[in-house]
Formats: sequence, structure tokens, C-alpha cells
Amino acid sequence: MTKRTSAKYKIDRRMGENIWGRPKSPVNKREYGPGQHGQRRKNKLSDFGTQLRAKQKLKGYYGDLTEKQFRKIFAEAERVKGDTGEMLVGLLERRLDAIVYRAKFVPTVFAARQFVNHGHVTVNGQRVNIASYRCKEGDVIQVREKSRQLAVVLEATQLTERDVPDYIEVDYSKMTATFVRTPGLGDVPYPVQMEPNLIVEFYAKN
Repeated sequence: MTKRTSAKYKIDRRMGENIWGRPKSPVNKREYGPGQHGQRRKNKLSDFGTQLRAKQKLKGYYGDLTEKQFRKIFAEAERVKGDTGEMLVGLLERRLDAIVYRAKFVPTVFAARQFVNHGHVTVNGQRVNIASYRCKEGDVIQVREKSRQLAVVLEATQLTERDVPDYIEVDYSKMTATFVRTPGLGDVPYPVQMEPNLIVEFYAKN
């Protein structure tokens, strides 16, 4: 499990945005940052600060990936022909934990990582317990039969606060999700604006 699981809303507070769109986010009540001096941190960000914030926000959204993990994914996106920012988003959305979260099998991306790690999911009939496993178009992700009555699953499938995007087809009668296609930035239902172009600029300078 990620080091941020018990304090995930600190990421919201630090960013000053409700990055997962959750009703319980403290940003809904307090838009200033955490800590004793949080209310004072309203200075205008430099270009570097804006780019860093964009990176932290996207990295945090996917369960607060480590810098090493995120930098590796970015390097892969850079090697692929096309828009690096779009490729970065596509690679992040192909992670198994991201698909489990998007399919609404679990309520949060942090729960998705734990759910996968604990062996509750199969890909094309094979058990996979690596959250960062990269799915391919056409892959079928399924919640194992013995895991379908878990409270976390029953709660998540009833959530109305977010919809399943059209690049994933879900059949709740079989608890399967088919990864139809790799999305671009405009396809991904981020609750807040993500700016992968600023991340490209950040890594170009640092």
C-alpha cells in the first residue's frame, strides 16, 4: 500500500483542489493548505512552481506514485511518437489499478492498488497482483468470484459521484471490465484540470 493511504486528503489540501472529486474532501470546506502556515501560502507561483504543481497533481491522482515510478512512465511516453503529454496520460490509464478504479469496482484509487495487491483481480483469466501491470486494448479485467461480496466492492458499484468512461466497458453481472482503447487527455474524466504539457516542460528543464 502507498505511504499516502492514511493521509490521502493531505494531497488535496496541498494542491488546493479536490483532485478526485470526492464529497468528503476537506478542500470543500478549507481551500488553504495543511499545517500551521497553510493559510499564508497564497503567493503567486513561478513557472517552475506551476509546472511542479502540475506534476504533483497528476502523480498524486494515481495514488501518489513515487518520483522514480512517475519518471519511468514519463520516459516511456517520451519515446513514443506523438504528443508526450497525451502518451503519458494513456500509459497511466493503462495501469491495472487505474482500470479497476475507473470501472467502479472500488471507491478510490488507493483502494484499487490494495485490491489488486491482495489478489482480488484477474486479467484474461489469470490472477494479477501487480497494481502497475499495464493492460492492453481488449484485455478483460474481472473481480474474482470470492471477492465480489466484499463491502468495498458493493459500496463502490453503487457510487453515483462518478461515471465509467467510454473507453472501458463494464458488465456488473459478471464483474468484468474490458479495456476498449487507450484514452487521450480529453477522454479521461478528471474532476480537475490536468496539464500534462506543463509536466513535459518541467522535465525538459530539470
